[in-house]
Amino acid sequence: MKVLVTGAAGQLGRAMMEELKKRGHEAVGTVRAPADIPSCIQLDITDPQSAMAAVTENRPEAVVHCAAWTAVDLAEENAEQVWAVNVEGTENIALACRAAGSRMVYISTDYVFDGRGTEPWPADCKSYRPLSVYGRSKLAGEQAVSKILDQYFIVRTAWVFGPGGKNFVDTILGAGEKNGFVRVVCDQIGTPTYTRDLARLLADMIQTERYGYYHATSGGGYISWYEFTREIYRQAGCGAKVIPVTTEQYGPSKAARPFNSRLDNSKLEKTGFTPLPPWQDALGRYLEERKNVNSRTD
Repeated sequence: MKVLVTGAAGQLGRAMMEELKKRGHEAVGTVRAPADIPSCIQLDITDPQSAMAAVTENRPEAVVHCAAWTAVDLAEENAEQVWAVNVEGTENIALACRAAGSRMVYISTDYVFDGRGTEPWPADCKSYRPLSVYGRSKLAGEQAVSKILDQYFIVRTAWVFGPGGKNFVDTILGAGEKNGFVRVVCDQIGTPTYTRDLARLLADMIQTERYGYYHATSGGGYISWYEFTREIYRQAGCGAKVIPVTTEQYGPSKAARPFNSRLDNSKLEKTGFTPLPPWQDALGRYLEERKNVNSRTD
C-alpha cells in the first residue's frame, strides 16, 4: 500500500512514517522545509498547485494529513497564517485526494470543543464552540474534509507526546530537573496520547473503509495535567515537587484551554478497531525510548 504522510517532520508524522515502513508499506512523507528524514519530499500545503501535484503524481491509496499549525498561544497573534495552514492547506490536500481517488485521514483535536461540563465528548458530537484561533481553524479543517470527500477519517486526539518534537513530558522533566519544583494545572482534564500507539491505529484505519469521525487517545482513564506530571516523575525517578494550581492561579495564557478534554473513544471498538493501550504503559515505553536515545548521544 502506498501512503503519503504530510508533516512527516512532526511527532506524529515521524511515528506514522516508521509504522508504515515497519508494515512494509510504501511511505512518502512531505516536509515544509528541508529535513533529514528519508523518503520525504518538500511541500508547502498552502500552495494549491504544489499540493495537487504531490498527491496526484504519487497517487497514494491514502493520505495521512498530520501537517498543521499546532502552536496554540502563538496562533492567537497569527490568525491569518494559522488559517492558511490549518484550513486552506487542508482544503488543498482534500481536493488533491479527491482528484487522485485517495482516502484521507485528518488529524484533529479536543480544542474543537468548548470544554464545558464533565462528560466525555462523543466522536459524533456536533456541539463544538471552540475557544481559540487554533480550535476554530482545526474545526474548519474538519468541515472542509467532510464537505470535499466521502472517503475520510477525521480523528481527534489530545495531549500528544512522542519522539521528534517538543512535548509535555520532555518539558516537564526539564523543568523539574532545573528548578526542583513545578506548578501544574489540576483543573484541565483529559488523556495523554503516545504517537507510536496512535500511528498504529491510523495504519489499521487506512486499510479499511470504516470512514467517519473518531476519537483516539490512550486508555487508562481521564486525568489532570497535575496527575500526569506526578506519574511522569514517579516513573522517571524525578524527585521534583509538583504543586497543583488552578488555571486561574497558573496565570493568563494567550489562548483559552478547554477544561474538559475528555474524549470518548468507544466508537473505535464498536467499529472493530483496537483501542490504544493505557497511558501509564505508553508513558513507560516513551521514557524507556527517551532514555535509550539519551544514552546513545551521551
